[in-house]
Amino acid sequence: MKKIFLLIFLTITSISFSQNDYLLGESYYREGAYEKAAQVFKKLYSKSPFNTSYLGRLISCYQETNQFLEAEKLLKSKINQNSKQGFLYVYLGYNYERQQQKELAKSNYQLALNSLDKNASYGGITGRIFKEYNLLDNAILAYQKIMAKNKNANYSFQIAQIYGEKGDFKKMFESYINLVDKSENYFNLVQRYASKYITDDSENEANNLFRKTLLRKSASNPKDVWNVLLSWLFTQQKDYEKALVQEKALYQRNPTDLGSFFRIGRIAFENKNYSSAENCFNYIIEKSTLNEEKIEAYLYISKIYIATKNPETETLFQSLFHQFGKNPSTIKLQVEYADFLTFQENKPKLAKQILEHALTFSQSKFNEARIKLKLGDILVFTGKYNKALIYFSQIQSKLKNHELAQQARFKVAQTSYFKSDFTWAKAQLKVLKGSTTQLIANDALELFLIITDNEPVDSIPSGLKEYSKAELLAFQNKTQQAIDTLHVINKKFKGQPIEDEALFKQAKLFIKINQFEAAIANFEKIISLFSDGILIDDVYYEMAELYNNQLNNPEKASEYYQKIIFDYSSSIYLVDARKKYRKIRGDKV
Repeated sequence: MKKIFLLIFLTITSISFSQNDYLLGESYYREGAYEKAAQVFKKLYSKSPFNTSYLGRLISCYQETNQFLEAEKLLKSKINQNSKQGFLYVYLGYNYERQQQKELAKSNYQLALNSLDKNASYGGITGRIFKEYNLLDNAILAYQKIMAKNKNANYSFQIAQIYGEKGDFKKMFESYINLVDKSENYFNLVQRYASKYITDDSENEANNLFRKTLLRKSASNPKDVWNVLLSWLFTQQKDYEKALVQEKALYQRNPTDLGSFFRIGRIAFENKNYSSAENCFNYIIEKSTLNEEKIEAYLYISKIYIATKNPETETLFQSLFHQFGKNPSTIKLQVEYADFLTFQENKPKLAKQILEHALTFSQSKFNEARIKLKLGDILVFTGKYNKALIYFSQIQSKLKNHELAQQARFKVAQTSYFKSDFTWAKAQLKVLKGSTTQLIANDALELFLIITDNEPVDSIPSGLKEYSKAELLAFQNKTQQAIDTLHVINKKFKGQPIEDEALFKQAKLFIKINQFEAAIANFEKIISLFSDGILIDDVYYEMAELYNNQLNNPEKASEYYQKIIFDYSSSIYLVDARKKYRKIRGDKV
């Protein structure tokens, strides 16, 4: 027994030392200390002559130090010992290639490929080494040879990756689709790797090739998975109606789950494609037999009505409460109604009563938090900031780390900002910049930058206090008062960092009240005074949208979309600007 324990101890110790030596050799190699690395890998390889990782590193060290003859001797010795290890010819061929002996290199690569006809067991490593040396065509040939000899072998994924590296997207997507065709277990993997090439631009070459590959496969070998991938592609491209067509086809064949309609509807709503979103949610309402699903769909229909200022919004809410009642299952609807009453109808008192009543029958801490979040907003709207902060703080303490708690923390920061308590606002925003919810993180970063970029220096007024007041007035729907406050900032703090923020905010408020010429004057002033400012691409995009949507001047809109396309290629508006420019020009989008 003691001997067994001693043997186990010595084996573990040996592995531990080998591992440490390997890490040391890797460290030398990465630092470019190839001679030192060679000594380490030579020692490791002598102890483990079947370890191809040690062999590969040792040969590479020889090559990096121009010891090509040493590498050649080692490889030929290995080949003489076991000629079946055809991958050794790849190493030898590359050794000749490093010495500009192209013909010798080519003949050895061919020997490596020919060896797979007799013994395919080393095919995987042969393909991998070809790929590591960037000999991509040979790598593909190696993998194809193995698959031809062994029907159970599947290297479609490796082949697809290589085609991607070669820039041959057509063959790459064909290989990925073939992989899914063999087994749908590869679906998520293929979707993840395909997404590296797919963009939200429907005219992108990769998007077109992926779509055509799927359509061909769907025609030759119909499967539900092709509809799923087409739906995913169209959603990435923001072609939500086309995605909806695919999902309807799937649902008609298997009418069990409406989850995909919710997913597309939410994405369309978040991207302000309200007509497509409404079509998704109406389909759910039509097909679902569950009240829970219908209420959730109607919640988004109500959000769409509010966003589009539909005159039937009040009628919709009343019909929904008549149909489903005011109870725990409709709390989200009641919160949405309270928001509508406050911010659209200027009836905060009625909204507050509805939410306070909802608190009496709320059965979960999450619904209670949703109610209190909206109550806090209403209290800020009516100027009762301290009471609002109490509600927000209660949510944070009860739902630590939950998304609702993060929303509450942002509300604390925003309310503190409105009150000109910039120090406390910044403290909250610093935490939220790392939020797992991207929208909250982005909002937090934006507000944090407004504060830090415009804070007073040495107690000299910077206009930040006045600007936060204007933002509060805008939040309270006191639009004209907000515009007037921003006008004072533009005069009093002319030339200060706050000026471009104030001009931009004022322009957005002008658009809200349909004073489009005033908005354009502000935008043009920003272009004139702050051509290198961080808001400049926002300005060009807003002007393009204004001319395109409100002023019915596509020619002028095209001019500003082009400005983004050619001068601001890193702008978040680039893809959208390109699409809209093409549409104005008459291209097929």
